[in-house]
Amino acid sequence: MADKFIYSPTQFMAEDSHYDKKRADHAVAFIEQLQHTKGEWAGKPFYLLPWQETIIRDIFGIIKPNGARQFNHCFVEICKKSGKSELAAAVALYLLCADGEEGAEIYGVANDRKQAGIVFDVACQMVMRQPTLNSLCKIVESQKRIVFKPTNSFYSAMSSEVSTKYGLNIHGCIFDELLGQPDRKLYDTMVRGAGAARKQPLNFVITTAGNDRNSICYEEHCKAVDILEGRKLDPTYYPVVFSAPDDADWTDPEVWRRVNPSFAHIVGEEYYQNACNSAKQNPSEEPQFRQFFLCQWTNTIVKWLPMDKYDKGSTPFHPDDLRGKSCYAGLDLASTDDIAALVLAFPPDEENGYYYVLPYFWIPRDNMERRVKKDHVPYDKWVREGFLEATEGNIIYYDFIEKKIEELNKIYKIEEIAYDRWGAVQLSQNLDKEGFEMVEFGQGYKDMSPASKELMRLVLDEKLIHGGNPVLRWMFENVYAETDAAGNIKPSKKKSREKIDGAVATVMAVYRAIYRAHLNEKKGGIVIYDLVTSTFTRNGVPIEEKNKKEK
Repeated sequence: MADKFIYSPTQFMAEDSHYDKKRADHAVAFIEQLQHTKGEWAGKPFYLLPWQETIIRDIFGIIKPNGARQFNHCFVEICKKSGKSELAAAVALYLLCADGEEGAEIYGVANDRKQAGIVFDVACQMVMRQPTLNSLCKIVESQKRIVFKPTNSFYSAMSSEVSTKYGLNIHGCIFDELLGQPDRKLYDTMVRGAGAARKQPLNFVITTAGNDRNSICYEEHCKAVDILEGRKLDPTYYPVVFSAPDDADWTDPEVWRRVNPSFAHIVGEEYYQNACNSAKQNPSEEPQFRQFFLCQWTNTIVKWLPMDKYDKGSTPFHPDDLRGKSCYAGLDLASTDDIAALVLAFPPDEENGYYYVLPYFWIPRDNMERRVKKDHVPYDKWVREGFLEATEGNIIYYDFIEKKIEELNKIYKIEEIAYDRWGAVQLSQNLDKEGFEMVEFGQGYKDMSPASKELMRLVLDEKLIHGGNPVLRWMFENVYAETDAAGNIKPSKKKSREKIDGAVATVMAVYRAIYRAHLNEKKGGIVIYDLVTSTFTRNGVPIEEKNKKEK
């Protein structure tokens, strides 16, 4: 069974923050004076389960030096029947009644007002069951509003009409079932920049997994996972993702227990088993079971590479081990103000040997700090560790890359450079004049599909050694693939959530190495390109021009 389950964090405390137990205790004590409102739990005290208490203590108890909360955004992705609506209602009431904010405005939003009313109705029932709150609050059912009279604050369930949301002075936003949002307009209006006039606003987002990987919900899912796994940094963002790996056995009760932290408390095994049995009998229900009970993203657009197999190639090696060996380069320049990637692929010396890759990346120094903050990707850390090179200025000057390629060619034997013609015309012409064999590599299915399949084969066979370069791994993990009706496949820069330039460059470089090896085997002998005479030879005999073009 797969063992890489994603859970909530312990604490993402910034270096200058501290844990205020008194404030955390205050939030927990307030919530545990509330009562459950549904089913067998109705009327019983809302004693927080361990996973719920961890969230409450972290988001309300981790404090910055200025006295405000560190986290102003909490993203909770968890399966059905876990108690997330009750937790969201309790958070809304704490922000409304116990956070000490005068004139607090708390809004509940969802795909429509009816959905937003689910958490609101739970909050109303909690108020009515708690005598003190009931005396201090006024419920206006017709307006879906709870008013806390001592501070003239209110909690309101709202419609999804974006045009009515501008200018709100938000202290708290409870965003229910983000997976239902058709676009990012409502989310951006309510969450991005909202609460600027408040000292410590809080967005509390709850959702199950969705099935649209081009949605705002999936963007937030990916950001949360990236932060949990250390690929992104955002000290204001508190990520909680309870999700089973894609290859987990969806019929295994142990998987159900591990993925639902409320298992055996709020929901029992029988409920899961009945849904599972139904899905077994009706295969069309399996995706829904995976989505709602295992919190898996289930649409047909999937990550391209199995990263557990990719990670098998993390065996360390030193670049000097490859000195003097022949290699094939892949060059993806993207744009001058973005990341440029060059990857050298070294074919094996013997049959069924390993392919080694050496990646090189560049980013403009002047843009780097802004992009670290904007993208929450640790480019600066990678520069310090030597995995990424920052070039002076706000763009990448391609003559810098040209010189680097010339330097590398003195260390290794670069037989070819495959490149995406977009943005690389001048550089390819310069390198051609320097004697490098330049191979234009199309980015459509015709060129990329066979190349992508060959790389996948090497990864699955555990024949690709990359040494665990973190930038290259990040890019490969970002890759999502497009397929056509004929079964062709290619990495999609449009559908991939982050940069994949290094992965594309690797695909090109490795494929050219495989292609040349195949051609040599087919034609017989060893083909060498002489930089001095700019000619190809096989076993020391010049190759005719028609054969050169064929290559």
